[in-house]
Amino acid sequence: MPLPWKHAIIVGASSGMGEELARQLATGGCRVALVARREEELRRIADSLNTSGGPTALTYAHDVREYECVPALFQRIARDLGGLDLIVYASGVMPGVEEDEYNFAKDREMVEVNVLGAIAWLNEAALRFQRAGAGTIVGISSVAGERGRRGMPVYCASKAALTAYLEALRNRVGRFGVKVVTIKPGPVDTPMTRDLEKKPLLIPASKAASLIIAAAERGAASSYVPGVWKWIFLVLRNIPSPIFKKMNF
Repeated sequence: MPLPWKHAIIVGASSGMGEELARQLATGGCRVALVARREEELRRIADSLNTSGGPTALTYAHDVREYECVPALFQRIARDLGGLDLIVYASGVMPGVEEDEYNFAKDREMVEVNVLGAIAWLNEAALRFQRAGAGTIVGISSVAGERGRRGMPVYCASKAALTAYLEALRNRVGRFGVKVVTIKPGPVDTPMTRDLEKKPLLIPASKAASLIIAAAERGAASSYVPGVWKWIFLVLRNIPSPIFKKMNF
């Protein structure tokens, strides 16, 4: 079945879920703009996709922390693509943090990339789609945002903030026909999770991407990837804080 979108921006497209999303969207007939810091990786992906006819994938080297560049770059990409009906914010960082480590530089990077970068890009998309009366916004949050875990305080906080932002955005632009989809993956086999000690229910990035696309096609408000996490966190969210504090989860 053909995909419902023709023109997409993938922010954070140089590896992991972002790369797999770009590949599957392009295979489904979507023209994609690949946005990320690593230009060589973007070119590698684009070269593998642009194998017949005109360019299916366009590349744009960009650090999502350069917020002031986003409005002009967003408009340029939409023109280059010939339109826009889907944006996916897949950028995210999760540096290793020891349990007794309080490193503000790492904390700031997580907030800047995981939250502020998403707001900079998705605000632009929301405004465009609201005016058009259509469009799909997808934000890759995480099950980590469901509770405050002692091993990753700021990563959890950044994903909780992203989840709340996406909900508010959905409530704001949904009445204009715009879909805002919050994706909450568990561990996915990507470079970001490579050094994690615990990887329960780990799935490959290709599987995660297919589940994300399916959720976006349904216009789901929120979707766990894979779906079993919905039931796991139905339990975990309701564990009283004094008990959860003692759990090494």
